[in-house]
Amino acid sequence: MLKLFRQFSTPGGIPSHVSAPTPGSIHEGGELGYVLMHAFGAAFDNPELIVAAVVGDGEAETGPLEGSWKGVKFLNPVRDGAVLPILHLNGYKIAGPTVFGRDSDDQIRDFLAGHGYEALFVEGSDPMQVHQDFAATLEAAILQIREIQAEARKHGFKERPVWPAIVLRTPKGWTGPKVVDGLPVEGTFRAHQVPLANVRNNPQHLKLLEEWMRSYKPEELFDQNGRFRTEYAELAPKGQRRMGDNAHANGGSLEVPLDLPGFADYSLEVKKPGTVRHESTRQLGQFLRDIFKKNTKPANFRLFCPDETNSNRLGAVFETTNRCFVGKLIEIDDHVSHDGRVMEVLSEHNCHGWLEGYVLTGRHGLFATYEAFAMVVDSMAMQHAKWLEHCRHIPWRKPIPSLNYLLTSTCWRNDHNGFSHQGPGFIDNLVSKKPSVVRIYLPPDANCLLSVADHCFRSHNYLNLIVIDKQPQLQWLDQDAAREHCARGAGVWNWCSNDDGKEPDVVLACAGDIATQETVAAAWLLRRHLPELKVRVVNVVDLMCLCPPDRHPHGLSQEMFINLFTYSKPVIFAFHGYPAVVHGIIHGRPDTDRFHARGYIEEGTTTTPFDMVVLNRASRVHLAMDAIRYAPNIVNAAKLIAKGEAILAKHRQYVEEHFDDLPEVRDWVWSD
Repeated sequence: MLKLFRQFSTPGGIPSHVSAPTPGSIHEGGELGYVLMHAFGAAFDNPELIVAAVVGDGEAETGPLEGSWKGVKFLNPVRDGAVLPILHLNGYKIAGPTVFGRDSDDQIRDFLAGHGYEALFVEGSDPMQVHQDFAATLEAAILQIREIQAEARKHGFKERPVWPAIVLRTPKGWTGPKVVDGLPVEGTFRAHQVPLANVRNNPQHLKLLEEWMRSYKPEELFDQNGRFRTEYAELAPKGQRRMGDNAHANGGSLEVPLDLPGFADYSLEVKKPGTVRHESTRQLGQFLRDIFKKNTKPANFRLFCPDETNSNRLGAVFETTNRCFVGKLIEIDDHVSHDGRVMEVLSEHNCHGWLEGYVLTGRHGLFATYEAFAMVVDSMAMQHAKWLEHCRHIPWRKPIPSLNYLLTSTCWRNDHNGFSHQGPGFIDNLVSKKPSVVRIYLPPDANCLLSVADHCFRSHNYLNLIVIDKQPQLQWLDQDAAREHCARGAGVWNWCSNDDGKEPDVVLACAGDIATQETVAAAWLLRRHLPELKVRVVNVVDLMCLCPPDRHPHGLSQEMFINLFTYSKPVIFAFHGYPAVVHGIIHGRPDTDRFHARGYIEEGTTTTPFDMVVLNRASRVHLAMDAIRYAPNIVNAAKLIAKGEAILAKHRQYVEEHFDDLPEVRDWVWSD
């Protein structure tokens, strides 16, 4: 007992929350709001699993939890398991009452009925009576769940079932000290976490603590050596019937690897770089379609997306599956069914939480969303990264499939939606997390996207971020070149460089699809207006390869980094996101002051695609002018920069008059 007590919430011990070291856990409740989402994710495609999800009345006040009751409207009783919400109302948070705690039973019943649940109430303050009442109610709920499932699996269903939910009302601080220092504790907010704060120095507090502990009759539960008595231990379930040994809570032990089609089958033919445009994510949609098709039997892959699957050009998946909706279907619905595997709900929280629960229990998936709104789940991503990092040090935790993100409709091409839809900050969120669990990819075209996606779907224990836009964009590499480029993480594009493999005057580097387009176009401009300037173009797919190798496992060796970026030449780096990310990542590389990062600087509005890069000083013209400014010994630099400023002035006049980009910009392709 002493060993257990000294381990609990102490340095070198175990955390106070149910966390990664706790057998049977997939969810740490430190940050509130996600329990139902994780529960539904675990239940999807687990037909025999019942997930009991305890929702405290404090957690029930959070926005994510409030939105997650609707998960029941995506739960299919034929193929899925069940979620049994247990709404535990003890009436108080840290210092005040809870909303649900002050609601009447009728109000709670109506609330749950509106979401599709039948409320089963258990209430009391006598522990033994409440335990008996709760056991009976729990059995009734499980029998009701099994009856719903048996009926649906035998006869099918036309209407969404009404599922049980338990409402448990007990006093806060139940069985603890009733009064401390003359103030009521049990049944009040004062019972939160530490009702006796001064047991070391206050003899009365110590006496109350002893009385409290002895009220559990430890002499009946433990033998003289402090071991749990055998007759009580024998009452527990055996083997994997124990919650702590439930295989679903160690999802890697149940994983069935995805049967992935060869991604080269979906590649685009690129005869010459930068001369044809395609929607890159449309090719990914075809790849996803056939992932669904090849994994029909194990049923272990789902796509989670906030109502944007078609918008993000992933609509090919509807050739194989449908949108899931377990409710009334009408004739005009487009690819909607009770058994669809595309989970569209207009809640980034639900999409992320469902996918977390899904991969934590050993399955695979993709969360695709508009880039700006990925930041809605910044904190969820942080919590999952913490969980994965902790699990790396627990030997009995099996590796689980990675949580994969696709961010599209990016800041640079949300010109039609305006400033609210323009925000690449999710990269900043992930780049600060532990290198052991985070990967960030910025494929410049369709073939690189396919190579990266294939890699991510095969990986484990990572948060994999893929960022690429959905609009038609120039294609740069054929399938073989793309595969090789992505394997390296970064490389020199000799076809648009003119340094002939020797030391250049300036390096134009890029990471991101639009950044790549503008960088290659800048190299093209410099060839025409300053052909004697030796320019090297470097493209980066794996952002973390820029890190020194002692800070990230993907970091290029110092020798390889210098081979790409030279030791001392100026580098103009066009980046998809905020420029500070680049400067932070390359810290520790040679002479970082020579790197001049350009990217999104919070300039945006409803405008044209090229105007977006102009507003953020990341256009081909700006990049070319920067190269001229920083390269040494440019004789006519002022004249060339003035020419660039004239192009920008012409652009401004044209877009305001024609609401479109200059034809020579809009229709530009690479030419030698």
